[in-house]
Amino acid sequence: MITPKQGVGRPRDSQVDHAIVRATRELLGERGYAGLTVGAVAERAGVGKAAIYRRYATKQEMIFSAVVHDMQEQAPPDTGSLREDLAALCGIIAAQLGSAPMDVLAGLLADIYGDSSLAARFSETFLARERLLVTEVLQRAVARGELAELPDPVTVQALLVGPVFVWLLMLMADRDKVPEFARTVSESVANALLSGVV
Repeated sequence: MITPKQGVGRPRDSQVDHAIVRATRELLGERGYAGLTVGAVAERAGVGKAAIYRRYATKQEMIFSAVVHDMQEQAPPDTGSLREDLAALCGIIAAQLGSAPMDVLAGLLADIYGDSSLAARFSETFLARERLLVTEVLQRAVARGELAELPDPVTVQALLVGPVFVWLLMLMADRDKVPEFARTVSESVANALLSGVV
C-alpha cells in the first residue's frame, strides 16, 4: 500500500486545529481567497503564526485542509462491493469539492501549479493521501475477487476526481446536481474496472 511521502497538518492541540480551520473558513467567506493571509487567520483563531506553520508549510496547505480535506482523511467503510465503495468514495470527493467556494478552488489550483515546489509538495501530501484511499478501495475489491489484479491507482483517481473538477470548474454546472453526477461517475468507473477496461 502506498503512503504519502510527507505529513501535513500535524495535530498538536485539537482546539487549536479547530480554531484555525474555523478562522480560515470564516475569513475565506469574508475576504475571498486572494484576501486571506496567515496572519489574519492567526489573529482570528487566537493563536500565533508559529502554531499555524507547525501544522502547515504554506497558506495553500492551510486552506486546502480547511475547505477540501486534511491528511487524516479516511476511506469510506467497506460496503462489501467495489461498486458501492466507489460510489461512497466519489460521493465524498464530490461533496468536498462541491462545498468549496469556486474562487478558492481556482485560486488554489493557480497557486499550486504556478509554483513547482508547491505542486510537488501538494502531490506528495494531499494527492498521495487521496490516492491511498483509492488504493484501499481497490485492494478490497482484489481481496474479494471482484478484480483479478490491482489497477493503477493513479488512473482510477483521475477517473474519479477529474470529471468532478470539470463539472465544477470548467463547465460551472449546477452544484446541486453534484451528488447525482458523482454517482454517474462512480458507476462508469466501476463498469470500466469490472469489465477489465481499466
